[in-house]
Amino acid sequence: MRITLVQGDITKQRVDAVVNAANPSLLGGGGVDGAIHRRGGPAILAECRRLRATHYPDGLPVGRAVATTAGELPARWVIHTAGPVHSTREDRSALLASCYREALRVAGELGAATVALPAVSAGIYGWPVDDAARIAVTTVRAAGAELETAVETAVETALEEVRFVLFTADVHAAFARALKDAGG
Repeated sequence: MRITLVQGDITKQRVDAVVNAANPSLLGGGGVDGAIHRRGGPAILAECRRLRATHYPDGLPVGRAVATTAGELPARWVIHTAGPVHSTREDRSALLASCYREALRVAGELGAATVALPAVSAGIYGWPVDDAARIAVTTVRAAGAELETAVETAVETALEEVRFVLFTADVHAAFARALKDAGG
């Protein structure tokens, strides 16, 4: 599995699955969540409402992930993950790492070969960008290593590329530093 970085708009990525930094309500919000819901159209919201009515009546738990259609996006699926709000009083790093692990787990279950990821929690949820990048990159690299081990033990996986799609130059630069620091 290769990790790539792109500065751009995640809603324009031609991939199998786009990961949404979702509001736990699953009903849309600001930032990446709002952009995905706007560009993807009403089919995404309709599936999110069904999920709320059936599996997640209290909303998607922080650190978990669930898939829906991608609607009008140039992808097959949207994988929604609810990121944690940053706190200076409580270490929520494990929850942020869980967002990436869970998104990749769901992508694997779907058979996705290419996945586009945003900088979860690094926007309106206030996570410091350098730390968010470090957690994201190290978690995805570890998940990639686990997938390679699984392939060696005859468990098949389709995941070939994880693409971090970062909206601004400063966030892209933070992820580039984190990827370099992680040896990749």
